Amino acid sequence: MLIRRRRGSYAAFAALLAGLAACGGSSEDDRTLTMYSGRIAPILSPAVKQYEDASGFDVQTRYGDSPQLASTITEEGKNSPADLFFAQDAGSLNAVEKQGLLLELPADILAKVPERFRSAGGRWVGTTGRSRVIAYGAKVNRSDLPDSPLELTDEKWKGRVGWAPRNASMQGYVTALRLVEGEDVARKWLEGMVANDTQAYDSNIPIRDAIAKGELDLGLINHYYVAEAQAEDPDYPVKVHFPPNDLGSLVNTAGVAVLASTDNKEQALKFVRQMLSDEAQRYFADSSKEYPLVTGVQAPKELTPLSEIPAPDIDLAKLGDLQGTVKLMRETGAL
Repeated sequence: MLIRRRRGSYAAFAALLAGLAACGGSSEDDRTLTMYSGRIAPILSPAVKQYEDASGFDVQTRYGDSPQLASTITEEGKNSPADLFFAQDAGSLNAVEKQGLLLELPADILAKVPERFRSAGGRWVGTTGRSRVIAYGAKVNRSDLPDSPLELTDEKWKGRVGWAPRNASMQGYVTALRLVEGEDVARKWLEGMVANDTQAYDSNIPIRDAIAKGELDLGLINHYYVAEAQAEDPDYPVKVHFPPNDLGSLVNTAGVAVLASTDNKEQALKFVRQMLSDEAQRYFADSSKEYPLVTGVQAPKELTPLSEIPAPDIDLAKLGDLQGTVKLMRETGAL
């Protein structure tokens, strides 16, 4: 079984944050950048080390859930100790952008990534893409797979489906559903999923592994969790289905932004450029099986090409109403 856990306690880093909070951002003299990251340490740390080795700067990273970190930055405002925000989803980045707390990125950075995967205002840029999928196990025939996540409220799927309501990608999907189909559709779907005994997990990996064990039949996760497992075990008994309807194959993006309050603007921008370098893009693609977004960098050959995914045409920069999504999910019992 593959194991990847979010880090829960960073006492030493908390002490560092307390010391930095009064000044807002790192000092140019201490050769340290402070980053809040919704990306987990096992995936992000090697890419960060590439930057540290090339720049001579250290990066002190606070890990957590992207929506929670976005709320923290919003609360801290211009006094945030963060220089950088690396988020798991576009909605979290946009939530901070809406508060006027992000630096406008230079044109050379923005030009590296297709327009659909960066902020319309130029204040964050996508690093890698990930598609929502319905993962399924051996007990499900491909012909029986639903064309939409909205079909999972049908009684035949009762108790057979897993989801991770606290996960940023799941909340990003609900936010997109609210935006495109409306509040009433999103509410009805969430209520139906709860009523249909959808099994809740803290993250995507336990859903994937529960399908592999036969404990679940379907799961709402991102594509790369299955790709990672199959890279280690080609016979891993979980497959992915790209639903063509109702945003079921939504392609969201992990991305990075620079806080406008940073005292280390140039080094923070160098960090962003490093994350968009061919070296870093190949690392993310090979290690986590996500889609590189920089033009010219190839995705892993075992993945369905990004151009063939039935992804909806949606402005990811509009997925910033995380508070509204969390409120709705709480009201419906999904959280």
